[in-house]
Amino acid sequence: MSILLTNIGELTTNVATGDDLLGTLHDAAVLIDGERITWVGQASDAPAADEVVDASGRAVIPGFVDSHSHIVFGGDRAAEFEARMAGQKYAAGGIRSTVAATRAASDDELRARLRGFLAEMRAQGTTTVEIKSGYGLDVETEERLVRLAAEVTPEVTYLGAHVVPAEYADRADEYVDLVTGPMLDACAPYAKWIDVFCETGAFTVPQSRRVLEAGMARGLVPRVHASQLGPGEGVQLAVELGAASIDHGTYLTDADVAALAASDTVLTLLPGVEFSTRQPYPDARRLIDAGVAVAIACDTNPGSSFTSSMPFCIAVAVRDMGMTPSEAVWAATAGGARALRRDDIGVIAAGMRADLAMLEAPSRVHLAYRPGVPLVTKIWKDGVCSHGAADGGVA
Repeated sequence: MSILLTNIGELTTNVATGDDLLGTLHDAAVLIDGERITWVGQASDAPAADEVVDASGRAVIPGFVDSHSHIVFGGDRAAEFEARMAGQKYAAGGIRSTVAATRAASDDELRARLRGFLAEMRAQGTTTVEIKSGYGLDVETEERLVRLAAEVTPEVTYLGAHVVPAEYADRADEYVDLVTGPMLDACAPYAKWIDVFCETGAFTVPQSRRVLEAGMARGLVPRVHASQLGPGEGVQLAVELGAASIDHGTYLTDADVAALAASDTVLTLLPGVEFSTRQPYPDARRLIDAGVAVAIACDTNPGSSFTSSMPFCIAVAVRDMGMTPSEAVWAATAGGARALRRDDIGVIAAGMRADLAMLEAPSRVHLAYRPGVPLVTKIWKDGVCSHGAADGGVA
């Protein structure tokens, strides 16, 4: 069945035209047939369709592409957040408390929470989600996490190298043997990506190289957590190995920025992390002006960024990272698609997947202009419509 979205006041296509990176159309229409977009243009030129949806001047954007999340886990870390707000510094070691709760949870318990987070994300306009493991840190639980993630998304990342678990304290190299051996064997069939937390307190550069190269040998594509807690060599390693993305990038040297700008690696910024940890915000203006491809993701996780709202992350990126509203929307849509090396999402054009979000607002600028207000009213995922948070959806 074909569906025509018409009378769109502002349509963000992400098909660049001249100086307009977002390829904005006014008084526009979009034709959906099945799972794909088949036509985009002026409403006055729109073809006939089986069903017509009148946008009544509202803005329509591509569905958000959240290229970094950790939404399969057990437990809660609200007390840690409270302590941090009282002055305690964030450290990677808090992950271990989530590991204990996740190991103790059943598949059904983890599955229910996972689907709840997905519903939150969808109601706020997110139509594609990457999901990482990393809260199991043993063969059995890591396999469970990637298997459950694979039930809901093709964008599954094996992150056995999140931190060294307590039972391997002072034996990090032995744990890397496990990550690159039996654990990889169990998880690779469900995963598309391999990731590592290359950071002081997590994994060294040589250990990170071992993890990434082992995953690549099994056909997984590298992604890297790097330069979150301080400057390091993780960015250079990621670029050398052709990683799809480097995530965090809070502390980048000029050499890091130059290497990123000269590469195909996307830098994924995670505004919710700096908001929650009170670390310095990365300077997105510096990155964009240098020619670095930038994405925005939520990094939904119980420790350092427990938000599932891409509109919130857009607002923070605009206010505190030096991005314009248009740059932030592009980073949360087309930028996320690039970080996942997808050429079928993040853009509204004929042939693309019919993943769109309609706003209860006349312009995408309202995503940053009205922080905290539920503005997504309808979402189309593969051509199927659901209610957004502004229209009674779960959020």
